[in-house]
Amino acid sequence: MPKNSKVVKRELDDDVIESVKDLLSNEDSADDTFKKSELLVDDQEHKDVDVEEGSDVEDERPAWNSKLQYILAQVGFSVGLGNVWRFPYLCQKNGGGAYLVPYLILLMVIGIPLFFLELSVGQRIRRGSIGVWNYISPMLGGIGFASCVVCFFVALYYNVIIGWSLFYFSQSFQHPLPWDQCPLVKNTSSSFVEPECEKSSATTYYWYREALNISNSLSESGGLNWKMTLCLLSAWVLVCLAMIKGIQSSGKIMYFSSLFPYVVLICFLVRGLLLNGSMDGIHHMFTPKLEIMLEPKVWREAATQVFFALGLGFGGVIAFSSYNKKDNNCHFDAVLVSFINFFTSVLATLVVFAVLGFKANIINEKCISENSKTILKLLKIGSLSQDMIPHHINLSSISANDYNLVYDIIQKVKEEEFPALGLKSCQIEDELDKAVQGTGLAFIAFTEAMTHFPASPFWSVMFFLMLVNLGLGSMFGTIEGIITPIVDTFKVRKEILTVICCLVAFLIGLIFVQRSGNYFVTMFDDYSATLPLLIVVILENVAISHVYGIDKFMEDLKDMLGFSPNRYYYYMWKYVSPVVLLFLLVASIVQMGLSPPGYSAWIEEKAADEFLSYPPWGMIVCISLIILAILPVPIVFIIRRCNLIDDSSGSLAAVSYKRGRIIKETINLEGDDASLIHGKSPSEVPSPNFGKNIYRKQTGSPTLDTAPNGRYGIGYLMADMPDMPESDL
Repeated sequence: MPKNSKVVKRELDDDVIESVKDLLSNEDSADDTFKKSELLVDDQEHKDVDVEEGSDVEDERPAWNSKLQYILAQVGFSVGLGNVWRFPYLCQKNGGGAYLVPYLILLMVIGIPLFFLELSVGQRIRRGSIGVWNYISPMLGGIGFASCVVCFFVALYYNVIIGWSLFYFSQSFQHPLPWDQCPLVKNTSSSFVEPECEKSSATTYYWYREALNISNSLSESGGLNWKMTLCLLSAWVLVCLAMIKGIQSSGKIMYFSSLFPYVVLICFLVRGLLLNGSMDGIHHMFTPKLEIMLEPKVWREAATQVFFALGLGFGGVIAFSSYNKKDNNCHFDAVLVSFINFFTSVLATLVVFAVLGFKANIINEKCISENSKTILKLLKIGSLSQDMIPHHINLSSISANDYNLVYDIIQKVKEEEFPALGLKSCQIEDELDKAVQGTGLAFIAFTEAMTHFPASPFWSVMFFLMLVNLGLGSMFGTIEGIITPIVDTFKVRKEILTVICCLVAFLIGLIFVQRSGNYFVTMFDDYSATLPLLIVVILENVAISHVYGIDKFMEDLKDMLGFSPNRYYYYMWKYVSPVVLLFLLVASIVQMGLSPPGYSAWIEEKAADEFLSYPPWGMIVCISLIILAILPVPIVFIIRRCNLIDDSSGSLAAVSYKRGRIIKETINLEGDDASLIHGKSPSEVPSPNFGKNIYRKQTGSPTLDTAPNGRYGIGYLMADMPDMPESDL
């Protein structure tokens, strides 16, 4: 690999040409091919300028305004709703504080190495996911297309969640909050509490009936929910306006969307710690259950959470890093963003369980009050003896410890008759053990807790505005994972493509705002991303470590970063990470096979959840989501392997990459065995290198030499033209 600092001196038979200016002055006036091409040397150190063939207009690849803006973009993409409503649930379910141990180990084994890999290939090749993997190996070019398909599937339902958050945000500007109490149903003679609400709770009723107006099953469409349709439209308008100018518009918004959630989380933590019972929740959360760590399921769920928390495989990480400066220290970025993500999850867990501890304390007090009244009734009718009650205990105002003492005494004395008495233990741990995640945590449990806050509307506004910002930050990266590769590959205008993409996604997303839409969200969440993304990341790892060559990649990193990355990454990429990912893929397939395919439906008559199996057409949709997401990989492989697309036809196969643009080759590069369009392996292609020099070999040379800038992905393409004198800068 030639270095940027080297100057190659060659002597020509006729003369020596020492500058691009001399080169252009010696052009053959009769050479039409040369006239159609342009050569540009970038004299600005941090500015990438591209020139399109046959065009006199310079086009610059966008760049981040500052390193902070880029870090905030990556943090906003990786830190999402899952950090708030998925990580705390997994932590509670899998051993409390002990769960952090396998999570940190797997973060080091697969999280940081694979995140660093995606950052470095995006920054090195300066393309979106399609261009990057086409450069690495044309036959694996379908990886980029698969990433785009998965991003599109995820964007469809993820923005629906933002729409739900917008609805709750809009309803929070009233006191009392509309989900504070059950509504009353009035008839001609009397009024009574809504039966569905009375059987469940006020927040549960509001979520299922007022917000979603949910149907009883997936097969019952029930028509569009107009309130959620408007919220979904608003969410897509927000995304479209933020993304229409690419990182120039979304980058500025990142300052607010990425930082505001931390302000809210810290405010909630301070407020939560001042609430009665909050420390019970935190203590329960972080009490380690070490025996659970030995279960394989804990490690599988920790690996899955690490994988999705960093946004691996989506293409958003690659797209964002492709706008970086050529000498940016992406290793530092990978470590920094990964640990910010981890500590954000821990912060969110503290907040969630401080608030849930407060909620559990309120519910426990109600339980104690109701059961104390039951004990008084039993004493009056003679079912219990007054001698059972210790003299220092007043049942009219009893503490939790005193109630537990009375409960244990009655249970021992009335051992046989105890079940018939109808008394409950009222343990705060029992309430905290009721693990909730996802929408159940955000829109039911957390909203119920906030109704007991002083100034509850303020906290509700802050909470749902935080969810909107968390969602938007992830949506920006997801949409960038779709837009950037397509713009890089097909040379369409970003503004037009963004509008079309958002419009099409909104129209398809209408299936999620039917009355049965929540069930479709569950379906897409379970089947559209998990397996396809695992396969994509496995192929990414194999493509770098075994197809492109791990030794060559390490040399590229040394040239780009200015130092050699730790040998630790060499072994992770080549041996450990692929094995761990394959194990995770197999475990996920086994888990999916063992779990009956179905969903949790809300039954209005019972006012409760009920597990239902997918109908036959629903199973077809689930399987189709997986197949469609991964289908581009074998299709592109077959096309490249069998040469089904003629390289000279001007089609996608005849596309070559240069810095920030794509040009179609106007001549056939005979003898260019290193050409990406001929599907040669990367080991035959000179590795891209950054610099300002352009190198070419004379006509008659067996191969076309590559400039330090790189022939594909980040360099400038020069056609092999006859009788062209050679110039070195």
